[in-house]
Amino acid sequence: MRFIILFLMSGNVFIYSQSFNMNLISNKNEHFSNLYSAVWGYTASDGREYAILGCSEGTAFYDITDSANVTESGFIPGLSSLWREFKTYGHYAYIVSEAYGSGLQIVDLQYLPDSVSLVRTITFPGYSRTHTISQSGAYLYLSGGDYNGGGIFVYDISQDPVNPLKRGEWYEHYIHDCRVINDTIWAAAIFDGFICSINAVNKDSLSTIKSWLNLPAPGPHNTALTDDRKYLYVTDEIGSFPRFMKVWNVSDLNDPVLEAMWRPPGIDSAIGHNIEIYGNYALLAHYSAGVRVLNITDHANPLEIAWYDTYPQNDGNNYDGCWGVYLFPSGKIAASDRSTGLYILRSSVLPIGINPGNNILPAKYSLRQNYPNPFNPVTKINYSLPQSSYVRIRIFDASGRFVTSITDGFVRAGEHFAVFNGSGLSSGVYFYVLEAGDYTESKKMVLIK
Repeated sequence: MRFIILFLMSGNVFIYSQSFNMNLISNKNEHFSNLYSAVWGYTASDGREYAILGCSEGTAFYDITDSANVTESGFIPGLSSLWREFKTYGHYAYIVSEAYGSGLQIVDLQYLPDSVSLVRTITFPGYSRTHTISQSGAYLYLSGGDYNGGGIFVYDISQDPVNPLKRGEWYEHYIHDCRVINDTIWAAAIFDGFICSINAVNKDSLSTIKSWLNLPAPGPHNTALTDDRKYLYVTDEIGSFPRFMKVWNVSDLNDPVLEAMWRPPGIDSAIGHNIEIYGNYALLAHYSAGVRVLNITDHANPLEIAWYDTYPQNDGNNYDGCWGVYLFPSGKIAASDRSTGLYILRSSVLPIGINPGNNILPAKYSLRQNYPNPFNPVTKINYSLPQSSYVRIRIFDASGRFVTSITDGFVRAGEHFAVFNGSGLSSGVYFYVLEAGDYTESKKMVLIK
């Protein structure tokens, strides 16, 4: 329902709408003595959906499958922190915070909706806290903590998800947050104002591709890349006002071009925080301006099509209000508000099960031959999903022994690919197996060194 308030000021009438093309399903403020932080989503292999909410004293897990009965399924305590963030891989959640000694928490989600359980907490000499965590395939990327000057380091969870193997690291700037797509890291160096693209094909040796200032008034916090990997959307959390979301054309990384700058129409003070891109749509957590939904079909002219203000008190330049946002395959949106907790929303203008590109779904499941083949040491595996599915892609050697997983999680309908790096393996024949719902297919590939 649309909520209208009239304000009388100096003889003028102002009309305020808390929502537009967005409906509230549920608001959970059950840890109200705390400040809330990030939000993320997890879709189990049975299709049930869970929102993960950062609280100052730990992490809450909510079953949102039944819109009429959103309930907390579990809570994992943590050291007190104003920032808590997480990602998932397989049936595990990986949680970090800014608290000294908090390290990396690994939580088992396989018994949801009945319970969650803390498996272990990892620290090591020189590392005790992290600002943000990103995930791509079977790799975690930890940024902005007390290790390596607040740069980035890689955890490999391909062999054992509860015993991560530390791989390479990178430092040229303090990194506030990063996005990892197909072995390229898009990092936001908030204090120095740079956006950095980093080659992560070799997980033991990360190397800079290109760095550039996020001008004008740079203070980049968060990035999101379009499905065609041609446009990078960046939110500025610090710097002079007004602060914009910027759209960079990165199709030629030697010459990034600023295509557009956007802020919510009529609001020049609110601060953009986190951005997520789903096909032709972008969802922004815009602090005091709440959740904002954009149609980004035309990257030079992003069009706002829906919003829900979780912080109706004002649209000021404060760090109150909406912190994070996540879109589930069902079309439900999870958002976190720093003061009032978890919001589950649905927009009438967002299609269910958004898929990439032109939104034309494949007719059937398929797994295609890797390319190149033979390969040395990197190859690409394309596959098609006619509907959103829980997907696993596993690699086996010629004797049938498991080597690694390169995909393990819920993937939206559409055309996708995964990248396999065999740099640590011997030459020979390998097999890759796609499992998506009830569909299974395998193919042979050859590694030649």
